Formats: sequence, structure tokens, C-alpha cells
Amino acid sequence: MSGRFEVYKDSQGEYRFRLKASNGQTLLFSEGYSSKSGCMNGIESAIENSKVTGRFETYEDKAGKYRFRLKAANNQIIGVSKVYEIKSKLQNGIKYIQRSAPEIGIKEI
Repeated sequence: MSGRFEVYKDSQGEYRFRLKASNGQTLLFSEGYSSKSGCMNGIESAIENSKVTGRFETYEDKAGKYRFRLKAANNQIIGVSKVYEIKSKLQNGIKYIQRSAPEIGIKEI
């Protein structure tokens, strides 16, 4: 499987997207959107903002695990990462998104 954005409807009826790597691992989760078009706009925003290194905010959570948020120019959160045990793996996840997001496809599930 190559990496891709997946668009889906959650249990609350909201549209969401997630970015999956080529190994099937989910790297980025979006917020909920009331419309499919809003979700698609969120993907476009993720693609554009992933090109800017400063848009990734990394942090250590209360459990001592590592995470990142992808933010838009207006500081709004576009998506959040999975949990990483090791900071270098988090950096690899960001690099994958920066390299791959502009070129991967979208699949509705």
C-alpha cells in the first residue's frame, strides 16, 4: 500500500481524514468536519501547511510520550499525530508527511 489520505465518517456523523504511511501506520488525524467538502479543504490545508517546517508543533505529553500538531498559518490545528515513544521516530513521521503529503492520493472509506 502506498501512503494516502483516508476520508471517513465517524460515529457522530462528522467527516474526518487521516494520513496513513505506506506501511499502513496512521500518522495524522484530523478534527471533525460537518461536511465532506470541509474535510477535503482540510486535506488541502494539511498538504499546503506540511511544506512549512514551522507549522509542526512538537511536544511531550503528560505520559512522557511525543506528539506533534500540524497547524495552519492562523495557528488553527489541522491534525494531530499518533503517539511516539521515541523523539527521533516523531521527527521521521514529520519528514514522511513533508515529503509525501503533496503526492499521495485520497481514498474514501
